[in-house]
Amino acid sequence: MGKFAKWIGGGLGFVFGGPIGGLLGFFIGSFVDGTTVTRMQSGSSRNYRTTPGDFGMSLIILIAAVMKADGKVVRSELDYVKRFFVSQFGPDTAQEALQMLRDLLKQDIPLRDVCSQIRNNMDYASRLQLIHILYNISAADSRFEQAETNMIRSIADMLGISATDYESIRNMFIPATDASYRILEVERSATDEELKRAYRKMALKYHPDKVGHLGEDFRKTAEEKFKAVNEAWDKIKKERNIV
Repeated sequence: MGKFAKWIGGGLGFVFGGPIGGLLGFFIGSFVDGTTVTRMQSGSSRNYRTTPGDFGMSLIILIAAVMKADGKVVRSELDYVKRFFVSQFGPDTAQEALQMLRDLLKQDIPLRDVCSQIRNNMDYASRLQLIHILYNISAADSRFEQAETNMIRSIADMLGISATDYESIRNMFIPATDASYRILEVERSATDEELKRAYRKMALKYHPDKVGHLGEDFRKTAEEKFKAVNEAWDKIKKERNIV
């Protein structure tokens, strides 16, 4: 599988079994001889740090689910996803990820079971990052299909993402009224001091180091999320003349 193996990092963890393992059986099997595979029992993940392999394979399954949301997959969507993969991960990894995605698009995805497996085994910061990337890809063609955004919302719910965290990420891509405040998870009526505290809290929550264990490939999108928080804060500071 060439450079795709770098996503595996220290080995596959929770994705080796369960519904995710069933969907990715062929691809996971190709790593068994050359990669150290760690096994986990369901519910034993409280002290477990998600590996790049766990995250990458979970991400591709969720991308497939979003792409299938409107009942059809067109070539332009695959082209957008390919460009995203290339820009984030390089051409070699992108080609192999796309091969996996094409296979998944032909399968029925037990999404609730997949999300349950991810929720039970993946840390919260990494799950937030999954939602951010799904919106990032959905935004690739500069328009948002309702079926896709509805699917991302459903995935967020099934992953245990809080409503405020979901709205924060959504407003980075689909600005609503008071989007900058929503990104910081506060109301417009918040005081300047409350806003400063909110900014510090969100800057910590979305700092790229929170998902540093996912490796450099996924750090790029984490930096984009962190940048959106800072841009929201800068806009509010300018609006309110906060020093």
